[in-house]
Amino acid sequence: MVSVLARETDWQRTVALLDWMIEEAGYIPSVFAYNVVIRNVLRAKQWELGTGLVEEMRKRAISPDKFTYSTLITQFGKEGMFDSALSWLQCMEQDRITGDLVLYSNLIELSRKLRDYSKAISIFMRLKNAGITPDLVAYNSMINVFGKAKLFREATQLLYEMREAGVVPDTVSYCTLLSTFVENKRFIEALSIFTEMKEVRCPLDLTTCNIMIDVYGQLDMAKEADRLFWSMRRMGIEPNVVSYNTLLRVYGEAELFGEAIHLFRLMQRKDIEQNVVTYNTMIKIYGKSLEHEKATNLVQEMQSRGVEPNAVTYSTIISIWAKAGKLDRAAMLFQKLRTSGVEIDQVLYQTMIVAYERAGLVGHAKRLLHELKRPDNIPRETAITILAGAGRIEEATWIFRQAFIEGEVKDISVFGCMIDLLSRNKKHAGVIEVFEKMRAAGYFPDAISISQVLNAYGKLREFEKAEIIYKEMQEERCVFPDEIHFQMLSLYGAQGNLEAVEMLFDRLESDPNVNKRELNLVVSSIVEKRKKRLDDASRISSQRRERLLAEPLLS
Repeated sequence: MVSVLARETDWQRTVALLDWMIEEAGYIPSVFAYNVVIRNVLRAKQWELGTGLVEEMRKRAISPDKFTYSTLITQFGKEGMFDSALSWLQCMEQDRITGDLVLYSNLIELSRKLRDYSKAISIFMRLKNAGITPDLVAYNSMINVFGKAKLFREATQLLYEMREAGVVPDTVSYCTLLSTFVENKRFIEALSIFTEMKEVRCPLDLTTCNIMIDVYGQLDMAKEADRLFWSMRRMGIEPNVVSYNTLLRVYGEAELFGEAIHLFRLMQRKDIEQNVVTYNTMIKIYGKSLEHEKATNLVQEMQSRGVEPNAVTYSTIISIWAKAGKLDRAAMLFQKLRTSGVEIDQVLYQTMIVAYERAGLVGHAKRLLHELKRPDNIPRETAITILAGAGRIEEATWIFRQAFIEGEVKDISVFGCMIDLLSRNKKHAGVIEVFEKMRAAGYFPDAISISQVLNAYGKLREFEKAEIIYKEMQEERCVFPDEIHFQMLSLYGAQGNLEAVEMLFDRLESDPNVNKRELNLVVSSIVEKRKKRLDDASRISSQRRERLLAEPLLS
């Protein structure tokens, strides 16, 4: 009967068949039968029924097994219901059932794709605590996660942890770390990693070369970028359009306009694909060299070659015209784009707002910002990001609240940009409000947001709530940079809770990853401030006693 049940895919029929087997036919209920039904029920997104079936199993003295939990965790996770997935993971651990590498890796990957990096880190820590050794794929994924969470030290340390675990970092490992540093403009660190990569003779690939051409350009090492590009073929690596576009941008930023034009036309002579990025880069170069008409003509050329301009193309042209004093042409193009159905993204909006402000037309800039309060041609999340970037607190907050109520805030970065906006403007209660909504939506904050939230609680003198958040994130196995720990020490100090300061100091002092010099400086500062407050209190008390003693003598 279980094999019959396993062949059935309709969830309602499988539930009915299970009920008949147990209640009518008198079959002894088994974990195998329940696993099949739970699988079908969850595939049909019947979440409450799936949970109910697990409770029914327990009532019948049937213990869920590894397959039961794997199905529950995977299905809830795929649907983005991470709090539920983690709850099942906790149940599995409480039942002393060890998950496997595939299960944990799937959860990490799902968290990474949803950009919930704190949750991915929490799951990775659970994986290691379960005694499972991550494989190369898991480690590479976590290098990316730590990088996205801006935990650069932890991302770099994974390379050494891999070697200790007998997992040799490959090209993807190094390339992922390089990408992390470049995304965060840490070009010196990227250069250091590239040097190490060559020292250990890890093979270079196309992506690594493209990244390093960019790094050399950012470090004003145009000659090294040029040398690497032209040596790629000797290494057996054929440059692609990204390689050409990157070198083109390097030439432009180094003001090597002749070399840039030569490379651009060389691509055309050799029939090398030119895409919208190629043209956008070249348009920007013409704008930088003050050849405005040539920049405008390139828009027509790209269209004649079947390359459609995008929002970046138009924002670049608008910026070039505005800087050249041709604001009327910029405004006409912007208005034409709005009425033609072209997607107006935040870059395009911001470019026009800045153009108006630079020309002294503040009223026009305010009108554009005001329009975003009731966006009809762009997503609300985009409107929130634009307004937050422009420092428009009230408008961004108003749209955020409306969008959250209607379930339109699904990008974790929107929560982050709102917390950052409110924190920068000392709107501490607003920071807490956004944070609570973020947690209600099932997202984990990153290190920067946690720092801003702890600061908000501290400013509001709500030290106990700050401590709850700090401990809750640690229980979820979030990895904090040193600054978060030091911030919590400072909050304990401000609260006057020296016992908590001492306990946290002892714990951090035994942590090999914490910078001990900075830790001692932070604690010394707390003790010094406490001593000064006590000295001030003692001095004031002495002055009061002296006045009280002097009063009878004066009388």
